[in-house]
Amino acid sequence: MYTEYSTAEQRAAPQENISRQSAPARRAAPRRRRSRRYDRRRVLLAAMALALFLGGFISGCCVGRAHGSSPANSESGADVSGSKQQKSNIPASITLPNYVKEDLLPVNEYSRCGDKLQRVNAVVIHYVGNPNTTARQNRSYFENLATTGDTSASSNLIVGMEGEALLCVPLDEVAYCSNDRNYDTVSIEFCHPGTDGKPTQDTYDTLVKLTAWLCDLFGLDPQEDVIRHYDVTEKLCPLYYVEHPEAWDAFRADVAAEMERQTEVS
Repeated sequence: MYTEYSTAEQRAAPQENISRQSAPARRAAPRRRRSRRYDRRRVLLAAMALALFLGGFISGCCVGRAHGSSPANSESGADVSGSKQQKSNIPASITLPNYVKEDLLPVNEYSRCGDKLQRVNAVVIHYVGNPNTTARQNRSYFENLATTGDTSASSNLIVGMEGEALLCVPLDEVAYCSNDRNYDTVSIEFCHPGTDGKPTQDTYDTLVKLTAWLCDLFGLDPQEDVIRHYDVTEKLCPLYYVEHPEAWDAFRADVAAEMERQTEVS
């Protein structure tokens, strides 16, 4: 046999159990609170003592460093601050010559990444490789890469066959033109009428003036710091000046002479 409980009795029993379990817990709470207060005080006192100790230690270190040598001039003589970067030679503000038109590419992944140059160590000369095309057409090609994504390519400057010059990428930004020298050079591409890559006289004259101006702007030596794409990757670019090294030597000599002339005029 088993006893049947009424609904009231079934509900009352659990309530009674809860009540019994709750009463001792509520009574024990004050004693636990006191114990926790003591524990918190001990932790707080220990933390204060540790803070005072560390404060005195750090203060002593700072005083010692203030009266002693800096990390870069330690007893070992080693510069522990790391290798020093070369000072930037890029002016804060650049005024373009009147024969250069600014026609900047929009910032995009394929032709103008927007990365800033830290320093300019050379001017790299290229030819466009597309006979009888204009500076405007080659600039448009660079801009369209943002849509086609065919490759990554651009140049800071392009000189056309009539001597016109376009600035496509700012002179303090990276252009995708010179491979592993993209991040420390500025680039000039020039247009040409034939497959031999020889520039017209108008193109040549502007190329000389522009290169001389860039050398003066960045404090470069035209005999040492004006290079061909070929000198970076051995690509046959600019073709005419790779196949005619004497013409390349003459070009750099003309740049040096033009640089002196510009200095005298200014």
